Amino acid sequence: MNNSLYDDLEFSNFIVLENENNLRIDKYLVTKLDLSRNYIQDLINENYVFVNNKNVKPSYRVNLNDDILVYFKENIELKIAPENIPLDIIYQDKDIAIINKEAGMVTHPSYGHYNHTLVNAILYHIKDLSGINGIMRPGIVHRLDMDTSGLIAIAKNDNSHNFLVEQLKDHTMQRSYICLVRGILESKKGIIKTLIGRDKKNRLKMAVVNENGKEAITEFEVVDTYNDKYSLVLCHLKTGRTHQIRVHMNFIKHPIINDPLYGENNKIPLNTYQLLHAKELTLIHPTTKEKMTFEAKLPDYFQKAIELVSK
Repeated sequence: MNNSLYDDLEFSNFIVLENENNLRIDKYLVTKLDLSRNYIQDLINENYVFVNNKNVKPSYRVNLNDDILVYFKENIELKIAPENIPLDIIYQDKDIAIINKEAGMVTHPSYGHYNHTLVNAILYHIKDLSGINGIMRPGIVHRLDMDTSGLIAIAKNDNSHNFLVEQLKDHTMQRSYICLVRGILESKKGIIKTLIGRDKKNRLKMAVVNENGKEAITEFEVVDTYNDKYSLVLCHLKTGRTHQIRVHMNFIKHPIINDPLYGENNKIPLNTYQLLHAKELTLIHPTTKEKMTFEAKLPDYFQKAIELVSK
């Protein structure tokens, strides 16, 4: 499989569960994607679908633990609909909105996944949004991973969008995250500076690379430690690469607890999302030019995790 042919395409990944065994792959993907069976069959026939890194036919029957990777052609007609999903809007005016996203919610739709995202909720609750990022990402200036909770800024017009994007570029927008990680860090404070690029072995992951990556800088400070086994760490983003904090914590051998992609032995006996929360966001208001700081408290499941590892 030559991944480079698909580098610019959206994709989804699925692992076949026991109760899904022996389904035809086209029927299986209909249950996973907001796409017609005919369109899925076209994707399969045109080699956009891989099972265990190999192309298959629409009649292929999936097996337990099959690793299925689906790439999406870009000529899909998109229909992104508003949905009445509860949304924690902690601030809003005519230019911006600040939302405390719950863990488990995807930030924006992607090809094959058009529903139940933050964007669907935003379209219902907020009527004016910038259109710079198109119909897939209206108002979205930056994103959070699905299982990351916390603060995200939304632009309500194009001028605000451009202004906020410039703040991301020149680092005047400050973003701080709190995370619970495995182990005790050697230094109480530090800076992690690497290149980050796509993991060559797993398309879902990013990795620290020696070349052909983007510069990634994370400042960190240890807030607390628990039983010589866990650390609560505050991370300040100086760049905003995909999975940056998750990759950097794993790189220094302190993976984030319950992160499904990075690190080993980073689970605790509590069924929670990955313990990474966008705690604080500081920005310059696009119109008033006032410096504004917003904070979101830790979710209940995060607090319960801290209580568990403190015992």
